[in-house]
Amino acid sequence: MKKIVCSVIAFLIFLTQFGSFASAVRLKDIMDVDGVRGNFLIGYGLVVGLKQTGDGAQTQFTVQSIVNMLERFGIVVPKDQVKLKNVAAVIVTAYLPPYIMPGERIDVKVSAIGDAKSLQGGTLLMTPLRGPDGKVYAIAQGPVSIGGFSAQGRGAAMQVNHPTVGKIPNGAIVERRVPMEDLNSMKKIIISLHTDDFSTTSQVVDTINAYLKGDYAKALDLRNIQITVPKAYRGKVVELLGEIGDLEVTPDTPAKVVIDERTGTVIMGENVRISKVAIAHGNLSIQITETPQVSQPYPLSPGQTVVTTRTQIRAKQQKAKIVILPEGATLGELVRALNAVGATASDLIAILQAIKAAGALHAQLIII
Repeated sequence: MKKIVCSVIAFLIFLTQFGSFASAVRLKDIMDVDGVRGNFLIGYGLVVGLKQTGDGAQTQFTVQSIVNMLERFGIVVPKDQVKLKNVAAVIVTAYLPPYIMPGERIDVKVSAIGDAKSLQGGTLLMTPLRGPDGKVYAIAQGPVSIGGFSAQGRGAAMQVNHPTVGKIPNGAIVERRVPMEDLNSMKKIIISLHTDDFSTTSQVVDTINAYLKGDYAKALDLRNIQITVPKAYRGKVVELLGEIGDLEVTPDTPAKVVIDERTGTVIMGENVRISKVAIAHGNLSIQITETPQVSQPYPLSPGQTVVTTRTQIRAKQQKAKIVILPEGATLGELVRALNAVGATASDLIAILQAIKAAGALHAQLIII
């Protein structure tokens, strides 16, 4: 544990030394274009060809699905006579990219919804994939690849990845195009930034206007920027968006401290500042040990052998260490101070929460 904490502290110090050099990014990496979006698809299907790893008889919807499918082929089978272990009911999901055309292929993910043990070696039967409007936009079918396996024997079992979730690369054919506005016919476009920062939005507006040599970009709010298409780009909006996307900006972000209490992970931004504060750190450890002892009766006496417990309690309190941070302390000074008091990962989280409660941590504290 001590080595892990030292590694975390060293990594945070590395960030303080090299993280202050903000780098420029392409605008296309931090923005979306209004109206250019994909859609999620979903469908219900059957995976066949499993080797006794499919749904059991208690999964009634799988049995009903098999009966209904066979009836469409002219085969009538009583429901109570269907006992299968090589078929699994699955939910099929996919992402339909924007402006994709009919006939193109997309990847699909297959997830078991019954009590199937594995989809390894199975084949998905023809499954319609529907959008939020209920219309079929793609048809999926093909062999399922799970990228792992599950094996079980007497008293031992091994599993790699999730055998009840698989993927079919290019497993669906697009049958319908999602109606979307023609970009080249637009006279005004709106881009949405991924950041929530006024200075970044203002910087993007200035960068676009400097490139277009005019007052064409205007910030609508914290995220959205409206761009009036110049006359030179009328009918060539796609070309305009391509050129704008290659422009470089340097995003600015608010000061944040993100804490994951489950894993002991602490991430602090470079703009975190600390007011003058004193940190006292000390540990009180209490150790309780119990030793079982056997009490034997005298020979030929009516007594019985009993087991008693001897309890010992030891308490040890370490001397508290006090470190004072100056006014406007930086992230590096904070990390070095916490390292000086010998803080562990859990102590580091508790100290940061206490500093925030005292009003000395000038950053947004996010606990996930």
